[in-house]
Amino acid sequence: MRALQTVLTQKGYIDPAALDVLIDTYQTRIGPRNGARVIARAWAEPAFFDWLLRDASAAIASMGYTGRQGEHMVAVPNTGQVHNMVVCTLCSCYPWPVLGLPPVWYKSAPYRSRVVRDPRGVLADFGVSLPAGQEIRVWDSTAEVRYLVVPQRPADTDHLDVEQLSALVTRDSMIGAGLPKSAATVP
Repeated sequence: MRALQTVLTQKGYIDPAALDVLIDTYQTRIGPRNGARVIARAWAEPAFFDWLLRDASAAIASMGYTGRQGEHMVAVPNTGQVHNMVVCTLCSCYPWPVLGLPPVWYKSAPYRSRVVRDPRGVLADFGVSLPAGQEIRVWDSTAEVRYLVVPQRPADTDHLDVEQLSALVTRDSMIGAGLPKSAATVP
């Protein structure tokens, strides 16, 4: 990547300062931290959780997370009966304002095709094992709608504040390819 950046800079195709601003934007202002804050607030505030499920676009926008690729959001909650996963089978539609840049595996053809026909196998590849009776629903993001998985709140977290809760939320748990961290990981 650095070699490509060097060549493109030398040829005058990119401005390194502009590239640094773009990278900083996605690392500090747009990214999984935003989604983690949304999820933590939903875990801590039942009224916000209900709003998120009713109108995810408005609830998320109320926290200042808006922009292209996040205009039409739908939140799908994981429960003891249902585990949700997100994919874009056609390309890589992804909610950038709340999750940042999509991981490479999300955009890969093997993930996009296999998660539809073998979601348990994909979860196993990510180290996630669900109870045999738990249904897995796969949601296909499109150019019109993006999905955000609301993972189940980990046990023994009632004493944690929103900031501590947000540290438990992982990008993969908001895609459904992972689970949130346990309460034991909070210092």
